Amino acid sequence: MAATLIDGNKIAGEIKEKLAEEIKRLKEKGVSPSLSSIQVGEDPGTKVYVRSQEKSCEKIGIEYNLHQFKEDVSQKELEDFINHLNEDKKVSGIILQMPLPSHIDGRGLQRMISSQKDAEGISPANMGMVVYARPILGPCTAMAVMELIKSTGVKLYGKEAVMVGHSDIVGKPTTLLLLDKFVTTSVCHIATGERGTLPEYVRKAEILIVAVGKANLVKGEWVKEGAIVIDVGINRVEGKIVGDVEFEVAKERASFITPVPGGVGPVTTAMLLKNTVEAAKLQATTEMASLRNGGVH
Repeated sequence: MAATLIDGNKIAGEIKEKLAEEIKRLKEKGVSPSLSSIQVGEDPGTKVYVRSQEKSCEKIGIEYNLHQFKEDVSQKELEDFINHLNEDKKVSGIILQMPLPSHIDGRGLQRMISSQKDAEGISPANMGMVVYARPILGPCTAMAVMELIKSTGVKLYGKEAVMVGHSDIVGKPTTLLLLDKFVTTSVCHIATGERGTLPEYVRKAEILIVAVGKANLVKGEWVKEGAIVIDVGINRVEGKIVGDVEFEVAKERASFITPVPGGVGPVTTAMLLKNTVEAAKLQATTEMASLRNGGVH
């Protein structure tokens, strides 16, 4: 029996609908969420992503402000601008668009973003909260993965999961979020593949998450019968967008599987919006506490 497709667009739509209602209530209290986006250069893929973000924000009532810089912008100029956004009380969330030119230290810039305005949820402080199982502004893709798994209704306690890919913003935080649900989790990476044991790990996974960025890396025949498969990969092959999992074969073995596109991507965007709203609430709470304490920070 073919797997049930996990409809990321539907899940994202439900999240956005709830956010739109919450934003209306916040605005009645004088809190207006806004997202400031920093783009360097003219990367075509980034332009598409930015337009999608802007449309999503406007649809639910989040103000979206795009700040564009030329390719030759200096590290210091960007650092100064991020500091400016950190101090601007009208800015709820900040996102630094990737990719960046080779002369720019992207990680250094991301570390500079205030943890209370970190819309992507990838600052050291916010990543640390994932370790403590208390994410407020969590890493968007990892949170999206968990939302997609949750939508299946499958009880996670005691399940065996395999995370293929150990990136700082997807693989590692997703692993921590799974551990918090008492999922026995194995992590695979380039060394696993070089050793030739990746198929062995995949075959035992009741929950399989793949986030590598290599088309059809995981063969469908490796997928365990009845597994939940979350494919984070986005790859262009012969004019088509495909994931990291060999979809056509995998869907005949899995119980649930995310399509590419239409799976993880829309929910990741919804998590970005959710983080922006949470950031606005967090800053409003901090501001109120400051006022109660006589303006002392």
